[in-house]
Amino acid sequence: MVKAPRPKKLPPGKLRWKCPARHLNFKTTADIRPCADIIGQDRALMAIRMGLALEQRGYNIFITGLVGTGRTTTIKHLLERLEHGNTIPPDICYMNNFRRTSMPAAVTLPAGQGTQLATDMDLLVENLRRNIPAVFKSDYYQGRRKKVAEGIQTKQKKVVGQFEERIGKEGFAMASIQAGPVTRPQLLPVIDGNPVDYATLMQMVEEGKVTKSRFEKMKSAAEALTEEMSRVYEEMKELERQLRSRLEKLDMEVVQPVIHEMILEIDRRYKNQALSRILKDVEKALMKKLDLFRADDGEEKKQIHPAQAVDDGRPPDDPFREFRVNVIVDNSEANSAPVVIENFPHLMNVFGAIERDLTPAGWTRPDHMNVRAGAFHRASGGYLIMNALDVFIEPGVWQILKRTLKSSESVIQNFDHWSMMGASALKPEPLGVKTKIVLIGDTRLYYLLQAFDEDFRKIFKIRADFDREVDRSAEVIRQYAGFIRQQCDRENLRPFDRDGVAAVVEYGVRLAGRQNKLCTQFSLIADVVREAHYHAASAGRKVISREHVERAREFCVKRVNLLEEKLQERIDEGTIMIDTRGAVVGQVNALSVYNMGDHVFGRPSRITARTGLGNAGVINIEREADLSGSTHNKGVLILSGYLRGKYGRNAPLVMSASLCFEQSYGSVDGDSASSTELYAILSSLSGLPLRQDLAVTGSINQKGEIQPIGGVNEKIEGFYKVCASRGLAGNEGVIIPSRNVPDLMLHREVVAAASAGKFHIYPVESVDEGIALLTGVRAGTRLASGRYQAGTVNALVESALHEMAASWKRFGGMKDGGKSDA
Repeated sequence: MVKAPRPKKLPPGKLRWKCPARHLNFKTTADIRPCADIIGQDRALMAIRMGLALEQRGYNIFITGLVGTGRTTTIKHLLERLEHGNTIPPDICYMNNFRRTSMPAAVTLPAGQGTQLATDMDLLVENLRRNIPAVFKSDYYQGRRKKVAEGIQTKQKKVVGQFEERIGKEGFAMASIQAGPVTRPQLLPVIDGNPVDYATLMQMVEEGKVTKSRFEKMKSAAEALTEEMSRVYEEMKELERQLRSRLEKLDMEVVQPVIHEMILEIDRRYKNQALSRILKDVEKALMKKLDLFRADDGEEKKQIHPAQAVDDGRPPDDPFREFRVNVIVDNSEANSAPVVIENFPHLMNVFGAIERDLTPAGWTRPDHMNVRAGAFHRASGGYLIMNALDVFIEPGVWQILKRTLKSSESVIQNFDHWSMMGASALKPEPLGVKTKIVLIGDTRLYYLLQAFDEDFRKIFKIRADFDREVDRSAEVIRQYAGFIRQQCDRENLRPFDRDGVAAVVEYGVRLAGRQNKLCTQFSLIADVVREAHYHAASAGRKVISREHVERAREFCVKRVNLLEEKLQERIDEGTIMIDTRGAVVGQVNALSVYNMGDHVFGRPSRITARTGLGNAGVINIEREADLSGSTHNKGVLILSGYLRGKYGRNAPLVMSASLCFEQSYGSVDGDSASSTELYAILSSLSGLPLRQDLAVTGSINQKGEIQPIGGVNEKIEGFYKVCASRGLAGNEGVIIPSRNVPDLMLHREVVAAASAGKFHIYPVESVDEGIALLTGVRAGTRLASGRYQAGTVNALVESALHEMAASWKRFGGMKDGGKSDA
């Protein structure tokens, strides 16, 4: 056999990146400034700035990426820190529409003037309640009112006196008859100086006390006088109408200037066209309700402000409710554009509602004071942030959001479709609200909407893609240190020393998965900072150092690695069979990654291959058992292509090979074991045993090149733990793709073992390098004769395949020179 050359292993310096001390020129984080910048999101910042600058319809923002807790808070801080002008959005009010009470009128005023208008209208009512009764009690008013009343009363007395004198001469008198709730006048004949009713008069006629001729005469006179009395009655009513008209005119002359002046003062103060129209209607309505201001039995009617409550908790009776102002959006304390985060985006929370008041008599009819704003209106002039998936889950929210954004008008309505009272007939005036919508969702949801919702592209034209990593540089490392300082200040944590910051930065590199990158999921970094503070405080240290950061990471893993420990127990006791000594034909240690959501770890798995004569090709046992994912199936098909291209040029491949992940009872996916499976097949064909003290990871292409894979750190550490638990002999190691070397950020224990020469990492670029490492035999190259160099792996494999083809032909497996299906 041709011995393989000595393999190249990675020096310990390449197994882990160490943060240089020159980037951290401070003693503790207390010596540096906190970093309030958004780190590593230039692409997202550029998109958001464009979305903010473009005020045209449809430039709302859909944010993707940055998966993890704290994402919404990061976006909120980002929006608050961006420069988007000093414009503060206006207040939004609803007032009674006196012309159509079912359609409350909307009034928008500069920030702070909404609450001032509500106060001014309340003061208007209170001042009128105080001033108008005073006017009514004034001597001037009372004198004029008395004069008007006396003039009409004199006429009434004259008319009534003349009529009474006339009927007295005719022998009649006037009496008031009660007919139910109504009192009406009636003429009664006078007999012997006393008025009698007609029933008594008829009885007197029957008794002979009154003659029939007199009765007939009196009856005829009564009919004539009754007609005249009707004319007198109409004249009296006309006089009463004149009295009311003159008194109303008097009230108009005396009270209207008071009301007009107060309302005019409000109108001049705000100079708002919509408000001016409403104030004119307010003045007319007040003039029609002057009775509310009159004294009752010498005392003023007690008016109750709507904010007050009576002892029994019932809603107060406010006769001036129609004149009040409902401020649904108050920006009096705002100093910038609002940023509203709606975590529960159902219809009423987002688009407002029309409430109902419950009184002892039942539900009241809603009016303009029952209109309530939603998050969409509170974010007017600013930003409304919602989770995209929540918006789609809540019934009706997405459809109404699209209509609102397309029309640029928001209509507040009653969305309680399950109410036993039915929908409200109140339809407030639509609001022209300018709100930037910011939806947060994953990339898959974004592309689904792009593909299946034609309106989505029209209303969400800006995509801000947050990156989970940033290029590692000295500036970014300093920003990391500033972020730690900011976190310590915000949560009153102990400061970090230089080595402690370096440990956090190195953890950020590990999360990013590349030595030249740093993770931007700062919620995870913040968790480490908090937990490191806990361990430093428990140890009584005033400064957090590397040991506390590493202890925080160890404790975090310890909390969630129960499954990992159970698997390790099964390996240690031999239940899960993993060899780390010797060499075996057709058997190799593959490396798998287990992702539990909150914990990711690696463990070795045994892969075996058995080959024999046949035409079935490579049989994937996992696939036959429906335990193989599509990516794993693709990897097996690729290695089949490699075998055909490598060894099937001059002779047909007549082989049946079975591949199996031993003791695997769950699904298997991914192509990172394709090179491992190929090594097992090559070993089975050549008869060369494979080293069991080496584990292998890496995918292949049809040319035999080793491609990079994910989870390389977890895979290496998983095999190291198995070997370390049995005691390191000094030959153990892992074969990885050379293109994964920049991804290495191994645990310090693994690096220490490599530095001591007890554990090794071998990077390979091709299958030939990997098989030589595993067998100790050179892979071999094809000579000018067309054959591989004798005594090499490839020569043994090709020879075995040629023997299989010859045997297949002898057994009649191939008729007339045909090829097998393999």
